[in-house]
Amino acid sequence: MRIKLFAIGFVSAALAGSPGSAGANESGFDLGGLAALSRNASFDQFVTDFWPKARAAGVSKRVYSAALADQTPNAKVIELGQRQPEFNTAVWHYIEKRVTPARIAMGREKREALAKTLSAIEKRYGVDRHVLLSIWGMETNFGGYKGELSTVRSLATMAFTGRRQKYGRSQLIAAMKILQNGDISPDKMTGSWAGAMGHTQFIPTTYQAYAVDWTGDGKRDIWNSISDALASTANYMKKSGWRSNRPWGWEVKLPRGFNFDRIGKNNARSVASWVKLGLKPARGGRFGAAGVKSWVILPAGADGPAFLVTENFKAILRYNASTSYALAVGHLADRIRGGPELAARWPEHHRPLSRPQRVELQDLLARRGHYQGDVSGRFGRQTVAAIVAYQKTAGLPPDGFASVALLERLRRGR
Repeated sequence: MRIKLFAIGFVSAALAGSPGSAGANESGFDLGGLAALSRNASFDQFVTDFWPKARAAGVSKRVYSAALADQTPNAKVIELGQRQPEFNTAVWHYIEKRVTPARIAMGREKREALAKTLSAIEKRYGVDRHVLLSIWGMETNFGGYKGELSTVRSLATMAFTGRRQKYGRSQLIAAMKILQNGDISPDKMTGSWAGAMGHTQFIPTTYQAYAVDWTGDGKRDIWNSISDALASTANYMKKSGWRSNRPWGWEVKLPRGFNFDRIGKNNARSVASWVKLGLKPARGGRFGAAGVKSWVILPAGADGPAFLVTENFKAILRYNASTSYALAVGHLADRIRGGPELAARWPEHHRPLSRPQRVELQDLLARRGHYQGDVSGRFGRQTVAAIVAYQKTAGLPPDGFASVALLERLRRGR
């Protein structure tokens, strides 16, 4: 990555003048640190130092030089890394903005236009065509926007600096191996700020492991071939655990007096067992798939919609490890199929926590001995488990939902 020191200084100055640039920002990139780095080490040196690792991974010198020649760090990558909506937006806002009438209609149009291809892909991989259409719609609005950033440049930026260096370096090597295989040229390898590419936004390592050549032209072209992209996604979903004998899940109505200790993956049981405990489909009817293992999730707490989800939901999470994302994919798939809107209303009176508030919540939970993970504001299983533990000690419904009211209660020391 050939770059002059004045170019690094220009990038650093641009970053230093961006909103929230003092110190570490929400994505974990230390913008001030990048400015300091530009005065002490060049991007050229990173490229020189990184070459032995790429060579050891099987990247040729020709491909390495061609991919990184005249590259510069991309400030936009750092900026976009600050705001990932699936982690920073209330679940109801996230779904509302993505499961729209326009997207549902477009999904149905694509279903008819690609019926033959979808039928063949569904037959080979056993993945519901509506889920494939939903992922395609969620990722790039059915190919309407696949990302225009250079994948190599984006990944090189992350490999060079920031908290995602390990990710950036592994994905950069994978991207160069894709180039080496000849599936795409460097100038055509474009995608998102994080290196996700093509119609259904595969990162390079996922591409290497799961992309397929559906058309038989000798290339796994997820950028230009809809068939290759959808078949690759189906292959990925199948190998992530998707099975045709079960849906992703159902919206459910919980019985009066439901024991919230029964929510979560650790309390999985058969659909038939849940029926015996009083769970019903939210809009009536029957579940089907009586023997399928399933568990209850409450993405907006006890006041919001409840869902009974299966291992297929977990397969969607392999695509993007966000409950909001997986729910949006499942619900959009159902709507494209012709299913109804959700029956229960979201608790929009609950104000979503800001990033500083999420950090504070984790800190307060840690002080009470419930949480031992990173105090970063990013919520995962550890944070949810800590919330549940606190809720039990406070005599609250242990639904694992982080709200402003919960934070205020912790602040008061109750």
